[in-house]
Amino acid sequence: MLDRRAFLAGIVGVVARPLGAAGQQAGRVPRVVVLRPTSASNPYTESFRQRMRELGYVEGGNIQIDFRYSDGNHDRLPALAAEVLALKPDVIVTDGPAVPIMRRATSTIPIVFPVTGDAVGEGLVASLARPGGNLTGSTLMGPETDSKRVELITTLVPQARRIEVVWNPNRSVHEAQVRAIQTAATSKRVDVLPLEVRAPEEFATAFTRVVREQCAGGIVLDEAMFFNERGRIADLALRSRLPVVYANRGFAEAGGLLSYGPSLHDLFRRAADKVDRILKGAKPADMPVEQPTKFELVVNQKTARLLGLTIPQSLLLRADQVID
Repeated sequence: MLDRRAFLAGIVGVVARPLGAAGQQAGRVPRVVVLRPTSASNPYTESFRQRMRELGYVEGGNIQIDFRYSDGNHDRLPALAAEVLALKPDVIVTDGPAVPIMRRATSTIPIVFPVTGDAVGEGLVASLARPGGNLTGSTLMGPETDSKRVELITTLVPQARRIEVVWNPNRSVHEAQVRAIQTAATSKRVDVLPLEVRAPEEFATAFTRVVREQCAGGIVLDEAMFFNERGRIADLALRSRLPVVYANRGFAEAGGLLSYGPSLHDLFRRAADKVDRILKGAKPADMPVEQPTKFELVVNQKTARLLGLTIPQSLLLRADQVID
């Protein structure tokens, strides 16, 4: 006769079995390696980890998660990619400029990108519906988002006749975004001054030119190095008395005037869902690349007051968050 305690222990074992264990060899703890082109303090990494916990994964228990960061220095990414491969991961999670580097490094290990600019245009996947390789994730490309940012800056500064856009020519997607901004600005009879920034020390020069060229407002595109320097950028914009629209809420939280873009917290949580599916046997080739469904408008009223700017009530009512 089956011992009652052994029977109950068996039931508990079934209930408590790790959710990510399906598709894994018995007794083997799966390994996920996260390669970020940002710093360890980036808040979106925690969104991924939190969602993994919600899915039943316990770091150091039924899942091993390792992290590598380039701190905004893209030149370090190839060496870090080699470190990632040496860890023999079951799944790699990476984003931004690290995605194409990781793709060249392996064609077999599943790669999930929480966010990248233009997955198809950059040659990362064959199509959004059928990626066809070892990558899947979420792509941001959409000219309507950049058009919306132009609309926001011209709403903030109706008299604007020239705006600047800070971009990094080392990011291929930025070139397409600058074109989209120029097209949207032309329809509003606004000139666009593109300012190239490849390294942190170039920001000061860029904002000096903004003042010299008498720009009435600006847009700063999303980029890992830009995000790492978000506090400095917000301070330079404030010193230049320049209203600026940024690409995600992290900039507004760091003192930027206003941000509009996809919710990166949401995208990194969705990346965890994809990792979970892959660990349970799904193949990236069959998992469609998604586009953002949740966008956020964040207004920093404190910065507006320092700029002597009144935020239109229409924007405040539409805002997902007002920082005061």
